[in-house]
Amino acid sequence: MDFEDNQKLIQHLIKGDENAYMFLLDKYHRSLNSYAYTLTHEKSSAQDIVQNVFIKTWKSRKKLNPEFSISSFLYKCVYNEFLNHYQKNKAVFLLHQKYIEYAHQTVEESDDSILARMIEVVNKEIKKLPPKCKRVFILSKKEGLTNNEIAEYLDISIKTVEAQITKAFSILKRELGEKHQGFLFLLFSEPRLR
Repeated sequence: MDFEDNQKLIQHLIKGDENAYMFLLDKYHRSLNSYAYTLTHEKSSAQDIVQNVFIKTWKSRKKLNPEFSISSFLYKCVYNEFLNHYQKNKAVFLLHQKYIEYAHQTVEESDDSILARMIEVVNKEIKKLPPKCKRVFILSKKEGLTNNEIAEYLDISIKTVEAQITKAFSILKRELGEKHQGFLFLLFSEPRLR
């Protein structure tokens, strides 16, 4: 069965077709996780949010509308789940409004293919970074290690870690230009939401 067709996918979800649900998970889990992580900057919170979205989508599948994009629906659900998740923890969470609005706007205005292309461009430039710089940047921004953990793991000073991350951002901003700088900010900025 070809579930690439939005209407067919939703119709099969409404009927309770588990293959359609597995297709949905396979297709969107990774990108939704990345999006949730840009909002939370915490892997476990991002995973919880995405898991809740998929569970709620399955439970309320009979209310899905085949006329609406399932992709847009899922991204909006992640955003709403993120807001709900942190409204419960106001004491430890300060909403960085400008950042959140930018993240939401970027996803709202971009379809999957544009987001995928932007991620591809950013990842291509990360691969071009000098080896030491690239390693530190990936450990920090993709693996989520703290500067202390990276310093310990690579047996280098925290100052060196900070310098390499700064150097990476500087190179990436220069190479990516205006068009992708906002997306770089969205993926790797660090408003600590704790």
